[in-house]
Amino acid sequence: MSALLSAWAQGDRTALDALLPRVYEELHAQAERALRGQPDGHTLQPTALVHEAYVRLAHQPGAGGESRDHFFSVAALVMRSVLVDYARARQRAKRGGERERVTLGGANDVATPEPGVDTLDLDEALTRLAERDPIKSRVVELRYFVGLNIEETARALDLSEATVKRHWTAARLWLRRELTPGS
Repeated sequence: MSALLSAWAQGDRTALDALLPRVYEELHAQAERALRGQPDGHTLQPTALVHEAYVRLAHQPGAGGESRDHFFSVAALVMRSVLVDYARARQRAKRGGERERVTLGGANDVATPEPGVDTLDLDEALTRLAERDPIKSRVVELRYFVGLNIEETARALDLSEATVKRHWTAARLWLRRELTPGS
């Protein structure tokens, strides 16, 4: 896999095409976790999310070519972007109607659904968090949008598990404060 990532980092598009079958199942599982807790009537399926992420990755040669963990980290960002674009499109289609609701994961080993967080509000809050603390923002992206556990997140960010746990807890508290009406 590292040879394919390296080739893709050098701009070899065929390397990404060869890489996809090797990572498809894991990307699909990440997409399922990213879509967990979506509202009734949500029509974006995990397969469509993976395919859209692949198309976007194909237009960013080498974006995830440093390592396996870095590749999945970049995939998390791309999936977040797809979900936000999807929510915006649905909102426009409803002409300003009810925003799409998603969940913000708990502190369990893998992020778990928590009802009532709006996709667009979460994206805006994560953008603000990234300005204040990029590491905490990345932890949330990897845990929530990719569904990585603490150990996997620590590996992806080259941090200790204890540090990731602290960032995860602090980020969740900050996001709850930001996303709670009247706070």
